[in-house]
Amino acid sequence: MIRLGEIQTLQVVKKVEFGVYLGDGKSKEERVLLPRKQVPKEVQTGDEIEVFVYRDSKDRLIATTNMPRLTLGGVARLKVAQVGKIGAFLDWGLEKDLLLPFKEQTKRVAAGEECLAALYIDKSNRLCATMNVYPYLEMDSPYGKDDRVTGTVYEISQNFGAFVAVDDRYSALIPKRELYGAVEVGDTVNARVTEVKEDGKLNLSIREKAYLQIGQDAERVLEIIDSFDGALPFTDKASPEVIRRETQMSKNEFKRAVGHLLKTGKITITERAIRRNESAEN
Repeated sequence: MIRLGEIQTLQVVKKVEFGVYLGDGKSKEERVLLPRKQVPKEVQTGDEIEVFVYRDSKDRLIATTNMPRLTLGGVARLKVAQVGKIGAFLDWGLEKDLLLPFKEQTKRVAAGEECLAALYIDKSNRLCATMNVYPYLEMDSPYGKDDRVTGTVYEISQNFGAFVAVDDRYSALIPKRELYGAVEVGDTVNARVTEVKEDGKLNLSIREKAYLQIGQDAERVLEIIDSFDGALPFTDKASPEVIRRETQMSKNEFKRAVGHLLKTGKITITERAIRRNESAEN
């Protein structure tokens, strides 16, 4: 059987002026054309050739000896060549660009950008790309708790957090409670593994352990105080919602940072504000 979207070894069953027809050696009816410009020199009927099978601009099955950057069921980072009326077109190393329909985009992409995509066969039996790569990611990563990893954010959920493809290959999640700052689809994140779940999926945090993070959080609080001209108009007794909105920290993290600054004499806390001490400005 000739398999659309896959690299496979096929047999030359017929030579013609414009190329050779290839088959799987089993079915006499099923065959695919390898254009003349890609036919190896001195090839003979019965020879085997490794090819990739896709569809040409006229929607006909075609074989190529050029290997794409993405095959069926795989995941790869591809560059957006252009955007049209039905979606974006990705450069995957073949003459015909790969369609990424608008409905398969987890965010709108623009020409020149890169996006993480998987390859699938749509209802019309055509190859298409999707940014919904979750079903195509692996769950047998070599990583353990507290390992440092790098991945691509491919989807953000208001309920769950940021979905990440570690090494653009393994399934991971930054839970909502660990999601701070401006993280967007397409971003590359450096994170720490906080849990390896029973099914092999990874839970991540983009923050350090509390005793390591406290110094960074304290510096962040000082920057925020400075942005309010030296007086933050709320204290660590404010609601968790206010603290998260203004600092991208949880209330506990904010309180730890404020406590650290208070202990080192860099701030003063009044009933309604946190002020930076003048002696701590430099």
